[in-house]
Amino acid sequence: MNIAIEHRVEREMPQPSKEPCKKEACDIQACLSKNNFLPHKCVRVIQLLQYCCENCNYKSTHCASVSDLLKQMPKPKGQKS
Repeated sequence: MNIAIEHRVEREMPQPSKEPCKKEACDIQACLSKNNFLPHKCVRVIQLLQYCCENCNYKSTHCASVSDLLKQMPKPKGQKS
């Protein structure tokens, strides 16, 4: 009696960071430190953190501050609140 045994080879998937968005949060801290803690001078890095948080469904401790940072940003002219 021949019994075929299926052998699966699972490819190792890169493990996601245990703390997503850490790099983006560190980049914001560095930018704010360099720019006298003025958030409007760090728009790009703040947006990168927001994008990262959206991608991980805000499941990072680093995402808690992104909404507060965005509230401090001046609204573009012509945009209503």
